[in-house]
Amino acid sequence: MAAAVGDRDGDVRHGLFLGARRPLRRDTGRGQDTSRYAGGTDLDPSYYSLGDHTEVVQVEYDPEAVRYEDLLAVFWANHTPFSAPRKRQYRGVVLAHNDQQRETAKRTREELESRTGRSVETAIETLDQFYLAEDYHQKYELRSTPVVADELEDIYGDAFVDSTVAARLNGFVAGHGDDAEREALFAELDISPAALSEVRRRL
Repeated sequence: MAAAVGDRDGDVRHGLFLGARRPLRRDTGRGQDTSRYAGGTDLDPSYYSLGDHTEVVQVEYDPEAVRYEDLLAVFWANHTPFSAPRKRQYRGVVLAHNDQQRETAKRTREELESRTGRSVETAIETLDQFYLAEDYHQKYELRSTPVVADELEDIYGDAFVDSTVAARLNGFVAGHGDDAEREALFAELDISPAALSEVRRRL
């Protein structure tokens, strides 16, 4: 699992498009995430021509609402850092935007090793560039609920991928969040009764 979460200056991305983003999204203070490729040198990677890149999720967060250390804690708790990946595509990596983030990530990795007595295989690297993944990777769980995804895409257009509402609903239909979080969002949503019913059916 690779991870990158970032404000404008930093990122902790989760690799594996489907698994890592949900716990992070819940704790970001904003909740925007985007599937991307990063960590390699090949230009313009795609899913079928990934080169030396890793599948990652860009998670934007509000540093006024949540600390980078707290996001790292969520990351370390929600992936398996003790074994080397079978493929670079699926490796665990923290991609830091700056020296401060890199040092914080290294410190928390060392703390994890000290707590567990085990060697952590998760890489910590400096982010060079992110490449947006194909549309079908974006909000994957939500897209498997077409009534809802289609309606939200009609509402948000090109902004669908970066929509906080889409990100949160994506997490809910994947089984994350609690009843209070879901009901608070549902009360604010301006979507059709049919779409809302479909979301509830997936819970």
